[in-house]
Amino acid sequence: MPIKIAGSLPARKVLKSENIFVMDQERATKQDIRPLRILILNLMPDKIKTETQLLRLLSNSPLQVEVDLLQAATHVSKNTPAQHLLDFYKTYDEVKDLRYDGMIITGAPVEHLPYEEVNYWEELCTIMEWSKKHVFSTLHICWGAQAGLYYHYGIPKYAMEKKLSGVFYHRLCVHNHPLTRGFDEVFMAPHSRYAEVRRQDVDKVETLQVLAESNAAGIYLVASKDGRQIFVTGHCEYDRDTLANEYTRDVAKGIHPEIPYNYFPDNNPEGIPVINWRSHAHLLFSNWLNYYVYQRTPYDLEGHNLEEVPQDEEDA
Repeated sequence: MPIKIAGSLPARKVLKSENIFVMDQERATKQDIRPLRILILNLMPDKIKTETQLLRLLSNSPLQVEVDLLQAATHVSKNTPAQHLLDFYKTYDEVKDLRYDGMIITGAPVEHLPYEEVNYWEELCTIMEWSKKHVFSTLHICWGAQAGLYYHYGIPKYAMEKKLSGVFYHRLCVHNHPLTRGFDEVFMAPHSRYAEVRRQDVDKVETLQVLAESNAAGIYLVASKDGRQIFVTGHCEYDRDTLANEYTRDVAKGIHPEIPYNYFPDNNPEGIPVINWRSHAHLLFSNWLNYYVYQRTPYDLEGHNLEEVPQDEEDA
């Protein structure tokens, strides 16, 4: 089923070339169904590339999805054209009176900073607090996951001696959980980060569950037991060449990065990486949309304090 986005959004052309069903407002209004309303807070530098990656995953569902893009008003983006932000992105003041079925908070390249020193941290805290009453389920990615675990549960992050970069094996910790239905017991996922969240800290919070982890990369998927907060420490949305581009960029900067683990064929940066994480990425997003967004949100979002909507634990 389709994803509904603006007709002139750059991602539209890419998605249509991949035979992904997208539609505009005129066609969407002819369908007698309420689309899921999803808000994406995009904190990544190259916002156009990230929005395309996320929209690709959101589209692989039998549900109609309506997406709003959100930027941090207190941060000036250096890698995305200002006109693109004006044309397609909203600010918190423009959405604060709205309600959404789901929200995605992306990663950001600020892991070296204490949270309170990130220039948009106060605004992000405002948005995360607002989401409790205005968003039914929030999916946090990479630094967004670290920030969410810190804000909502006081769980700290720890700087790593070197960047964790590559594609790693993961195993399920909880079987038959709605978020991981259809997953293989062992699956692959990319990571790209300089900090980590540790399991011993997550295990202290009774309302959280670690659903998947890796011997080499640590915890990967964490969820609150009511499904309102989901945390992914990696980047399953990444394209084939995203880690390669990051590696090339860091080499050019003279950082001397290690070659991303288990990524290039024969560990040769001249080789073309094989995508071996795509199926689990699509499953994760479609499971989230179905079990924790579509199945549980009220049909009429307006007027509801979503924090007080009764939880249906049948699928949990």
